[in-house]
Amino acid sequence: SKQEKQAFFYYRDGMSAQSEGEYAEALENYYEALQLEEDPYDRSYILYNIGLIYSSNGEYLQALEYYHQALELNTNLPQALNNIAVIYHSSGLNTLTMVNEEIDDIQQAEYRALATEFFDKAGEYWRQALKLAPDNYPGARNWLKVSGRLFEEN
Repeated sequence: SKQEKQAFFYYRDGMSAQSEGEYAEALENYYEALQLEEDPYDRSYILYNIGLIYSSNGEYLQALEYYHQALELNTNLPQALNNIAVIYHSSGLNTLTMVNEEIDDIQQAEYRALATEFFDKAGEYWRQALKLAPDNYPGARNWLKVSGRLFEEN
């Protein structure tokens, strides 16, 4: 249909702008494509790409929102699961850097507990990604093994 072609036109222009680092232009095109695109599968990739842009810009909460929306429409997106895991893993690492000798033991314990929560969430999403794409994300698989978070299912 004409509407589907127009949606694809905006999506294609969004991808082109994104590849050139023109994130504002890419977002404009992706939002236009979302207004027109009705197919859930195609919408999931638009939402995923919007998440990529927000993640690239360091806007991780917005990125998570779009990755989750993409997964609601298409549960077979290991790359979205991986990117969610990366955000949680980075959050855990950033939280651990806040543990230092200048804060009291209670604050240190709180930061470590929060970091563990982030790492557990990262593990959860990486396990899901590896279930969908077992040969992808070898670094994630290694981290899961080393951290004791790899729970193999038979």
